[in-house]
Amino acid sequence: CNSLHIIFFPPQSHHASRTLLYKKTFVESFEETPLLVAVLTYMGYGILTIFGYLRDFLRDWKLEKCHLAREREEQKDFVPLYQDFENFYTRNLYMRIRDNWNRPIRSVPGAKMDLVERVTPDYNWTFEHTGKVLKDVINMGSYNYLGFAENTGTCADTASECTEKYGVGVCSTRQELGNIDKHEELEKLAARFLGVESSMVFGMGFATNSMNIPALMEKGCLILSDELNHASLVLGARLSGATIRVFKHNNMQSLEKLLRDAMVHGQPRTHRPWKKILILVEGIYSMEGSIVRLPEIIALKKKYKAYLYLDEAHSIGALGPRGRGVVDYFGLDPCDVDIMMGTFTKSFGAAGGYIGGKKELVDYLRLHSHSAVYATSMSPPITQQIITSMKCIMGEDGTTLGQERLCQLSENTTYFRRRLHEMGFIIYGNNDSPVVPLMLYMPAKIGAFGREMLKRNIGTVVVGFPATPIIESRARFCVSAAHTREMLDTCIRQKVKRKYKKYKTIIYLLF
Repeated sequence: CNSLHIIFFPPQSHHASRTLLYKKTFVESFEETPLLVAVLTYMGYGILTIFGYLRDFLRDWKLEKCHLAREREEQKDFVPLYQDFENFYTRNLYMRIRDNWNRPIRSVPGAKMDLVERVTPDYNWTFEHTGKVLKDVINMGSYNYLGFAENTGTCADTASECTEKYGVGVCSTRQELGNIDKHEELEKLAARFLGVESSMVFGMGFATNSMNIPALMEKGCLILSDELNHASLVLGARLSGATIRVFKHNNMQSLEKLLRDAMVHGQPRTHRPWKKILILVEGIYSMEGSIVRLPEIIALKKKYKAYLYLDEAHSIGALGPRGRGVVDYFGLDPCDVDIMMGTFTKSFGAAGGYIGGKKELVDYLRLHSHSAVYATSMSPPITQQIITSMKCIMGEDGTTLGQERLCQLSENTTYFRRRLHEMGFIIYGNNDSPVVPLMLYMPAKIGAFGREMLKRNIGTVVVGFPATPIIESRARFCVSAAHTREMLDTCIRQKVKRKYKKYKTIIYLLF
């Protein structure tokens, strides 16, 4: 019940043919939830649910005040806007630990940040600011992988100059009066950076997925989606009207079975061939810290004549010797990926997203994507921020700063993961992934961990059900090139103190 599953393909194994696709060892670890911990976790959620029903009963009889919005008595004959039961989890479970999220920040979210202190007089239903500021909180939750989220330096200077020249917004779409020379400069630069024929940028990363997938797929098409794909990919697939089938996370046997069935049986009822088959995957999965098995997926894509849509939101700039994402990490040809998607919100310290690929593909999206036709174009200073940071990563700024940050991120990731593993913590994902999930399991530990770490001036992200499976609650650390070894050691030392501190109840133990 407490076994460690490591995805590892030695040359002598029965996976030898697939091993030839990898140029280096590919290792990921996912430890099964211990049986005792799983039982205690289910018991914890069960107790919370029982008390939740009890409190709802008291609220119905006006014995306890209900702070949530409710339907007015005079509207009782109308169809309700929402069902009370749908908010059961929010009322009785999430509200207990709500103070761990939505914390106001009043500084640059760099390696350290300043948080606005707040208190709650009614058990997390409402919050009040005390006027105090928590200074120099170590930021272990932002996706600032390369440390470009800063208000000093070349990026900030060029963005400031761009603001003076162009203003902060264009107030129009690209097809009307919102297309400026900076947008075209960024698209040409991004195409060179990705190694593709052409690229197109969008003002919002989420909309890059949710609005472009419907432009490419329609009824009669088939989408094969990884079960852990981001909500933007899921929404885009649903809006397209295409048939969606889900394969197990990073499981090539599951994907190949779906591809084979699609080839043999075709569309339901008519059994006609599918118009298109699109495989949807991510580069780094932000909740698991795992890296997509891209060489195997490309091999399957070619074998079954399917298309591949790769979301590199978390991997672009964070993986590969040149920082060019998971394609660079595996040393593959970018032309083997039909649609390369990514965002500028993480490694580039900006906002927005991109689509890269063949020129015909990009030209088609310029005319048919709702995100391109109807959405306001990217803000000029944000565009300049991306151009400057991308040139820095590529080394076209005349310095080695970009390469130094890439190396620092890799070193920090390896060091942080190794130290946590040596200390006995259960961590998920790939050894090279800067997303480091540390398992907490029990619901009470979600809130306890976040609060106790903040008391020690460390800002973390804690995640539980329904964002994760019910017995796989976790704290998610995001390592950055901006973190110093001293900062990482400070975080680790606090975990050691928490781990071995005596006379604490089980809900505070961090294993």
